[in-house]
Amino acid sequence: MVNLQHIVTLLAVLHTGSFREAAKQCGLSQPAVSQHIRKLEEFFKVRLIIRDNAGCQPTQEARAFIPYAKSLLRMAERTMSVFQRPSIAIGASSNIGIYLLQPYVKAYLEHHNHSRDVDLVINRNQVIADKLHSGEIDVAVMEWWDNRPGFTAQLWRKEELVVIVPPQHPWSNLPYIPKHLLKGAKLLGGEPGTGTGRLLKQHFGEYAKDIQVYMHLWSTEAVKQGVKAGLGVSVVLAGTVAQEHRSGTLRAIPIEGQPLQKDLFVIWSNTRLSDSLPLQFVRILMGSSTN
Repeated sequence: MVNLQHIVTLLAVLHTGSFREAAKQCGLSQPAVSQHIRKLEEFFKVRLIIRDNAGCQPTQEARAFIPYAKSLLRMAERTMSVFQRPSIAIGASSNIGIYLLQPYVKAYLEHHNHSRDVDLVINRNQVIADKLHSGEIDVAVMEWWDNRPGFTAQLWRKEELVVIVPPQHPWSNLPYIPKHLLKGAKLLGGEPGTGTGRLLKQHFGEYAKDIQVYMHLWSTEAVKQGVKAGLGVSVVLAGTVAQEHRSGTLRAIPIEGQPLQKDLFVIWSNTRLSDSLPLQFVRILMGSSTN
C-alpha cells in the first residue's frame, strides 16, 4: 500500500522544485527524500520526477497523479478527525454556498454549542458532486444531482428564477417579464452546469430556441455586476439578488406564467448512520427529522 508520507514528500519536491528544499520543508534528510520518491516510483512502476539543470520537473504521470495525491492527504486528515475533534465537511454549489446556506451552518454550530468544526467547501456543482463521491465531503447541497448509486438525495427547497435588470432598464417597472421580451435579448450566463438552461427550455417551449446567452461570466456575482454595468440582463435564483432588489441596485422580476422554480437538493451517502454529524446537519437544514 502507498505510504502517505511518501506522497507528502513528492508534493514537496514538486512544489519547491528541489530535493534539498523539499528535505528542509519535510524535516528529512536529502537521501530520505530520494528514497521516498524511489519507493513511490517502484510502487506505481512509473517515473515521477525528471531532474535537470532547471530543477525537478514532474513527468506526465506525476502531473496526472497530483490531484489524487492531494485528495488522499485530505482524506487522511479527515479520517484522523474522527478520533479527535468531531468535524463535518459540507459541500455546496456556488450559489447555495454563497447566498443561501450560511444561516443553516450557524444553526448547526449553535445546536452543538460550537463544539464541532465545520469545513464549508464551495465550488461548481460538478466539483461538489465529485467530492461527495470521493468522500472528501460528508454532505452536499446542490442545484442538481445525477442520481449516482449509493447516495440519498432529498429535495431541500424550491427557489424561484427571476430576470434581473438595472433600475434604469425599460423593463424595470414591469410586474413580470412576458416570454416574448426575452426573444433576442442579450442574456448574460453565469456558472455552467447548474441546470438553469434546461429549465428555461422546458419553461419557454417554442421561444427557447430564440433565447441566446451571448456572454458567459461564470459566476452569479459577475453576472450581477455585468447587469449593473448595462451589459445585458440575466436569469438567476431569486435568493442570490434579494439584497440588491431591496436596496434598489437591481430589479428582480418574475417571468410570465407559473413561477419558474429550481429544485435544490441535499445529498449524503447511504452508509451514514442516523445519528451521524452529516445527518444531524441534514435535519437542521430540513427543519425536521430525516430517516
